[in-house]
Formats: sequence, C-alpha cells, structure tokens
Amino acid sequence: MKKKIQPRIYKGTRDFLPEQMVKRNFVIDKIKIVFERFGFEPLETPTMELWETLSGKYGEEGDRLTYRFTDRGKREVGLRYDLTVPLSRVVAMYPQIPKPFKRYQIQPVWRADKPQKGRFREFYQCDVDIVGSYSVLADAEIIAVLHESLRALGFSKFKIRLNSRKILRGITEVSQAGLEKEADVCRAIDKIDKIGAEGVEAELLKREIPRASTSLIMQFLALGGTNEEKLDQTADLLKNSSAGMEGINEMRELMKYAQLYEIPVENLLFDLTLARGLDYYTGPIFETIVEEPQIGSITGGGRYDRLIGLFSGQEQPATGSSIGLERIITVMDELHMFPDYLKTPVQVLVTVFDSDSIAYSIKVATLLRKAGINADIYTGKSKLRGQFGLANDKGIPLIIIAGSDEIESASVSLKDLRTGKQQTLPLNDLPETVKSLFHEHHFNGFGKRTGRKHTVVYTAG
Repeated sequence: MKKKIQPRIYKGTRDFLPEQMVKRNFVIDKIKIVFERFGFEPLETPTMELWETLSGKYGEEGDRLTYRFTDRGKREVGLRYDLTVPLSRVVAMYPQIPKPFKRYQIQPVWRADKPQKGRFREFYQCDVDIVGSYSVLADAEIIAVLHESLRALGFSKFKIRLNSRKILRGITEVSQAGLEKEADVCRAIDKIDKIGAEGVEAELLKREIPRASTSLIMQFLALGGTNEEKLDQTADLLKNSSAGMEGINEMRELMKYAQLYEIPVENLLFDLTLARGLDYYTGPIFETIVEEPQIGSITGGGRYDRLIGLFSGQEQPATGSSIGLERIITVMDELHMFPDYLKTPVQVLVTVFDSDSIAYSIKVATLLRKAGINADIYTGKSKLRGQFGLANDKGIPLIIIAGSDEIESASVSLKDLRTGKQQTLPLNDLPETVKSLFHEHHFNGFGKRTGRKHTVVYTAG
C-alpha cells in the first residue's frame, strides 16, 4: 500500500467550500451588476505573464512579492500580481479596441506576501478601468461605481479617501526634497497606516530626505479640517508648484463631480496621507476604508497615464480601481451582512421514498427545474430520516416527499423546514406553490437567472 499523502494546501491559499462559494458568488454578482450598469465590459487575461511584462511596474516591493519562475522552455515568467498591468498589455496588443474603453475584470492574483487577517497569497481582485480619457469625469465614474458597488452590498459607513500624485509631487517640490526623491517620499507616506507619523518621519530621514524637507512634508500630513478647508490650506502651501496646483484643481473638479453623482460628503475624504505605493500612478488616487472592523483598504486605485505607453510606445490615459473581494467578504462576515438564507443555492430537496418511486422523484425534480427552481434529487442510500437530516445540514429550505399514495394521486407532500408546516398538493400546482413560499419569506430563492449568461441576481421582496 502506498504511503498516505497528507492533505494540505499552500500557506496563504484556501479551499472554498459550497457555503463559502455561495457568499463569494453573491458578492461577485452584485458587483458585476453595478459594473455593467455603469457601462463596463468584461475581460479576462492569462494567469501567467512574461516576466518582462510584469518587471519594474510595481516598484521595489512589487517585484519582490511577484511569484517568478523559469518554465521548461527557459522563459522567465511570473504569476499575475494585479489586473492593471495585464490590462495595459491588452490595450497595447489590440489597438483596435474602441476608446474610451471601460472594462471590468474579476480574476485571481498572486503575491508572495506574509499571510495575515484579510491578506492572502492568492486572492481575487474585481477591477474597473477606463482607458483613453484624460478627463476627470473618468476618475469620477470610477469613484461613483465604487460607491454604488459598496452600497449595493449593504455598506454605509465607509470613506473613499482621495489624493493626487500631482499634489504629492508638489509637496516634494516645495519641500525641496528633490523631484528625484518623489518615489521615496510616496513610499514612505504610504506606510503611515502601519508605522504612524513618527515612523514616516523616520522613514523619510532613512531615505536621505533632508531634515528641513522632512519637517515640511510632515506639516502637510498634519493638515486637518473639512475637505474644502484642507484643499484651501494645501493650495496655499503649493501655490508655487505648477504640478501641485494642477492636482488641487483636479481634486476640486473631482469633488464637484462626486456631488453630481450624489455621493454623500461623509463618504468622501481628501487625505494627504494617502500615497498608494505603486509607482505607475500619475494623478488622482483613491482608496476605501470601512470604519469597522480595522482591516485596511477594501478598494484602491488611481490614474495611470504612462503605464500603457510602456507597451504601446505612446502615452494612453487610464484610470481605475480594484475592489478587494477577500477583505469585503471578511468584513461582511464579521458584521453579519450576508442574508440569513445565503447558505446553499438549492431551494428544494426531492427525496426518494424507495426504489419504486425513483421515476416519480425524477419527474418532480424535472418539473421544478423547468420552472426555474433549483432542485436537488437525493442520490444516496439513506432512508427519509437521513434525507431530512441532509436538508437540515445543507440549509435547504423545502423538502418534497412522494410515496405510493402521492404517486397514485399525482401529488406530493411539501414540507417547509423553516416553519415546520407540511401540505399535500397536486403535482401540477407544485412550481407555483414553491415560488409563493419563497415570496412569503421576502426573497425569491437562490440563483434566479437573468437573460445574461453567468449572471445571478439575488433580490429581496
């Protein structure tokens, strides 16, 4: 006998059992509906990219955390680190794509990071991007779709933090740190949530930013007040920086559009401590945090007008954001935001009374399925008691029994495990009765299909 293989998985990755997958699909489908409502189109790219595609696009930290290996053909390749660089490659490879190009992409990415709460080595990103527009209106569209997506999932207490790399460049410029130190300044500021203001100050000095420049940078980061007050204070300090003032004007325009999109002011925060560590950002940057639990950002993105040019040879404007699926699910679990019924896509379990009733049970299951009802038929060996136990364990709300009496009268016995009520009714009345029972409980079941392939809509009422 061969030695038993110890069943285990790679640290930082996970198996998703059916109950977890139902929740994941719930979130993905809610987000997809919003993405498509805003005019974004779907895209997928390969798991692996050539190393030359990924290398140098994410800064020193990104290169270190990218899974890199040599294939059998001695080609240097890497696992997808994010979805933005692959998008840039796609746009360069297929110049015939009409612009502006609004795309969404929901696929896994990989990072050789230390696993911790809400952070994994393999995880999904849900990206929305607009390629081909320099207008701040494109950035506002991204902010609006983020806001609408989070609201659709039931979030209300969250803040979309806003800043601009142009403003950060202005801060670097007026502090006289030297524009060659701009990336160092941004990377240091980006760590403020982890190491605090004192840690950022020490990091700036460690990166050989002069002490006088460091002090001025820290003054910027300490500015307070409302969004308008902070913008006014920052504008006053950056009045001699053309890049900084351009960033301020864009931020004012972005705030104006946010009002037109009816985004509540309490959901927006102009935050000079937001830097976004990736090197490819060029303009407005944004990130969303929830007030509780403390889990870090649940969305993040910004404008990157030069990244696509690395592949196409000419600058193409782009802006976008990623929604962190894993962190959102973690937060929704902790805050009990998922509907109580969200345990299985199965609405009805059709039992098998005995071997003589199999044909009738198949007939019942087929009738329900043709009516658009998710029906499972029992294929095991247990008697009725065991079949009831299975329905309870899986959270299946309805169970159907059909013995010799029901078969003879062309009827079924239907039991609602949520209420304990049982009724006998004609087989032809079964589909409508099942649908009415779900409406009575203020939801229409699970996995109701729309006309669009692979889109699942969960509705209330």
